Formats: sequence, C-alpha cells, structure tokens
Amino acid sequence: METPPSAGRPRGRGNVFFAFVPWIAFDIVAGPSTWELAAVVGLVASVALTVPDAARGSVKLLDVTGIAFFTAITLLGLVLDRNDVIWLETYAQVLANGVIALVALGSLAVVPFTEQYARESTPREVWGTPAFRRTNQVLTLVWGLVFAVTAVLGLVALRVAAGADWLNWVIPIVLLVLAIRFTEWYPARVRERVHRAEEAGGGA
Repeated sequence: METPPSAGRPRGRGNVFFAFVPWIAFDIVAGPSTWELAAVVGLVASVALTVPDAARGSVKLLDVTGIAFFTAITLLGLVLDRNDVIWLETYAQVLANGVIALVALGSLAVVPFTEQYARESTPREVWGTPAFRRTNQVLTLVWGLVFAVTAVLGLVALRVAAGADWLNWVIPIVLLVLAIRFTEWYPARVRERVHRAEEAGGGA
C-alpha cells in the first residue's frame, strides 16, 4: 500500500515558502535607486538559506538559482555605468519574478522543485509513489504560475498610468497568500484521499 505523501509539509512547515524569501525580499527592496541594494539583500538571503542545506548535503535548485541570479545582478551594478543599466533599474522586479517562474515551471520537466523540500520530511519509500509525485507537480505548477503572473502584472504596471500599486503589490500579495494556503491544504487533502483508498482496499 502507498503511504500518504507529505509533500508541502517539510520540517518547520513553510520551508517551500522560505525558498522564495530572497526573491520576495528583492521585490520589496528593489526600485529605481535601490535595485543594487536589493540584489545584495537577495544574495545574502540566498547564501544564508543555502549554508544549512549545504551542510546537510542537500543544496536545492532554488538555492543555486538565487545565488547565481543575485550575484549576476550585483556584478552588473558594480561594473556597468548607470546609463548601461537603465533597463535593469526598470525591469529588475519583472526579471526576478520571470526567472523564478521559469525555473519553477522548468523543474516540472525533471524534478519538481517542491519535491526537494518534501523529501526532507517524507520516508524514502514514499518518494516514488504516484501520489507523492503528483502532489509535487501540482504544488510546483501553482508556485510557478504565481510568479509568472506576478511578472506579467509588473510588466503591465510599467505601462499604465494608474493602478500600479494594485499590480505591483496588492494582487501579488494576495496570490502569494493563496499559494501558501494551497501548499498547506492540498497535500493534506491528498493524504486523506490516499488513506481512504487504502482503508477501502483493506476492507474489500
């Protein structure tokens, strides 16, 4: 029988969310005159999250992506003239959200990024079960779409005269909260469904 999956329920519930902390911090700090500081903040946060994982031999996709992205942005700010980085000042937040969306959605083709976190609190024998895989595919898709939509909203905000706060902050925050709630709710629902199926099979 399959053991109910516990994807999305890593140690200290919310680990999947913490993977996005550097990106969220970058979004919060980044602006026309603060994007370089935002890149440093994102880099420091990424390294801080990676060190414990590296100590356990469990460096994750989003850890590596964060360090690479924020290092690149920081270096661009150091070596290029201001006139050469106007595009980066303008599109920094859109670019960050777009990159994380592409990485998250791209991981569906190999190993859904949420699976790396779910494995930390799930017995090894569960990792290969269809329910576990499907749960992480769904969670990864949801997070990828949240950041993809946020990137699109940010792009639209740059081209409209009104409603920028709604597009840059209100709607993305609502989407983020919904994604967190879904990450808590969906795995529990799958576990319950698997448990009922096992009970029904055992009683047959």
